[in-house]
Amino acid sequence: MPFYMDVHRNVEGLTSEAVAGAHQRDLEIQNKHSVNFTKYWFNASEGTVFCLYEAPSGEQGQVAHQEAHGLVTEEVIEVTEGA
Repeated sequence: MPFYMDVHRNVEGLTSEAVAGAHQRDLEIQNKHSVNFTKYWFNASEGTVFCLYEAPSGEQGQVAHQEAHGLVTEEVIEVTEGA
């Protein structure tokens, strides 16, 4: 299955706890959407979050995010894992 990286920008009130909570909600519903959320990165001062997931399509990850916590993304990029 392909991997995707998505970008959430201008997230209001972004904290490490908030990102961890949103990721946990993603994990709780990921199987329903055939998605495997694997990692996330964030920059709290800029309000930016990056999520890496494996899914049949990038859209499925977005549907899962929408159901889990409602955070929309500005960009979804198919990526290939490297060393």
